[in-house]
Amino acid sequence: MKLNNENYKDYLKGISVIEVSGESCANCLTLMPILHRLVSKRDDCELHHIEAGYDTSELLDRFMIETIPTILVLNDDVVEARCRGFQPEEILEIWLDAKIEEIKEKNK
Repeated sequence: MKLNNENYKDYLKGISVIEVSGESCANCLTLMPILHRLVSKRDDCELHHIEAGYDTSELLDRFMIETIPTILVLNDDVVEARCRGFQPEEILEIWLDAKIEEIKEKNK
């Protein structure tokens, strides 16, 4: 789901992975299919997207986005983990698995 300033509260329920990117960012374009592949294997989280721009400026401020690409892992609407910059698939998978498991343990 593509999030913006108006709709994000409707979609951030449970564990969410958010990719924040820009349309002219080469690292963002490379990272997006990797992240989609990793999250599609899971049934315990939802993937959302924020395209950095004027219509998402409130979200960028709310989540303190300073660079793109950035990946956020949220529990409801609280940021639990943040990864900045491009990461190789193997590293990203290990990081994502660990962060989601931490949230699941915390929610028990």
